[in-house]
Amino acid sequence: MNASEECSGQASAPVRTLRFKVRTEAHSWLNAAATEANQVWNYFNATSYKASRPFAGKGRWLTGFDLCNLSAGATEYFEHIGADTIQRIATEFATRRIQFKKAKLRWRVSSSPRRSLDWVPFKAASIRRRGRYLRFCGKTIRIFESERFAKIDQWRCGCFAQDAVGDWYLCLPMALPEKTPAPTLAEVGIDLGLKDTAVTSDEDRLAAGQFYRSLETKIAQAQRRGHQRQAKRLHRQASRRRHNALHQFSRKMVNRYQKIVIGDVSSLSLLKTRMAKSVLDCGWGQLKTQLLYKGEYAGRSVQIVSERNTSRACSSCGSLTGPSGVNGLRVRSWICHGCGAAHDRDVNAARNILATERLPPSVRGNETSQRHAPPSRASRPRKARIARCAAAS
Repeated sequence: MNASEECSGQASAPVRTLRFKVRTEAHSWLNAAATEANQVWNYFNATSYKASRPFAGKGRWLTGFDLCNLSAGATEYFEHIGADTIQRIATEFATRRIQFKKAKLRWRVSSSPRRSLDWVPFKAASIRRRGRYLRFCGKTIRIFESERFAKIDQWRCGCFAQDAVGDWYLCLPMALPEKTPAPTLAEVGIDLGLKDTAVTSDEDRLAAGQFYRSLETKIAQAQRRGHQRQAKRLHRQASRRRHNALHQFSRKMVNRYQKIVIGDVSSLSLLKTRMAKSVLDCGWGQLKTQLLYKGEYAGRSVQIVSERNTSRACSSCGSLTGPSGVNGLRVRSWICHGCGAAHDRDVNAARNILATERLPPSVRGNETSQRHAPPSRASRPRKARIARCAAAS
C-alpha cells in the first residue's frame, strides 16, 4: 500500500468505498475506541464554539490545522486511538462545520438511548495488512471476505462505521477505473411515481417493491414485544432490498443511455400527506442520487427538469386533455381529445419529461412557449364576468 497518499488528494479514477463486515470479537474494542473518538469530537466542538464567540474581541473559526495543534500530545490520555485518528477527527470536524455553516455541531453521545452511531476514522497508513487480517492501533482485527481484502493494493483514508443494529464495517475508499460500456441508445426520460417507482419513455418499468410494507407487520410485532434489535434488523433488510433494486435499475439506465432526463418530483413535499409512507418506501431521492453520480463517472448526461403538466399534456400533439387533480390520479390510461392518441399515464409523462429537455432555452425571456399552456381565467370573455357579477348582486 502507498502510505504517502493524502486523504484529501484527488484521484484520477472515481473513488468508491468498499465495505467489509468486522467479526464479532473486535466489537468491544471498537466500541471503546468510538467512545474516545466521541470525546475528541466533543472537545473540538466546544473549543471551536468558544473561539468563534469569545467574551471579548473578534471571533475566529478554527481550521483543521489549528485543531490538530491544540490536540498535540493527547494520545497519552487514550488507550485505543492514536494521533492519526485524532488528526482525522479534527479535519473531518472542520470540514463538516464549513459545510453546514454552523459554529457548533451536534454532540456525539456514547451511552444513551439516543446515542450516536459509533465511528472511528483513520489515515491510510494506519491500516496494516497481516496476511488475511489487519492491524489498527495495535489491535488485530478480522473481517469477512478476507480474500477480497487481500487483493486490494492501495486505499485512501477511511473509517470503521457502526450501523443501527450494532454491527461494525470497515470502509475503504479506493480509486477504481470506470468500466461502463458504450451506450447503445441516445436518450430516455424517467417519470417517478408510486404505482411504479420509475417508468421510462421506452416503457421500461421499475415496479414498486413494497420493501417496507411487506415487513411492516413483522416490525410492529417485534416492537410490541420489545425486541428492538429484531426490529432494527428488519428495517435494515428493507433498506438493503430497496438499495439493491435502485442500484440495479440505475446501473441499467446508465449502461444503456447517453442522456438521462428525470422529473423533479420532491419526496419532502409529500411527507405530510397520506402518501408519506409509500413515498419514502420508493426511494426517489436515492434513485436521483445514484443516477447523478453514476452518470458523472460514466460520462453520461443526467438532467433533472420540471415535470409540470407532464401527466396532462399529450406527448403527440401537446394539448392539455389528460386527467388532472387528485381524482385524476386513479386514471392510468386515457385518450387525447385533440388527436385521438391513446396514452399510458406514466409513459406519456416520461415522454413529456424528455421533450421538456429538448426545448430551446429562453434568450430574451418573453418568447412564446412551444408547449401548450392551460387556459387562464383572464382569457374568459368580459361579458361572462359581467354576467356573474350581476347574478351575484
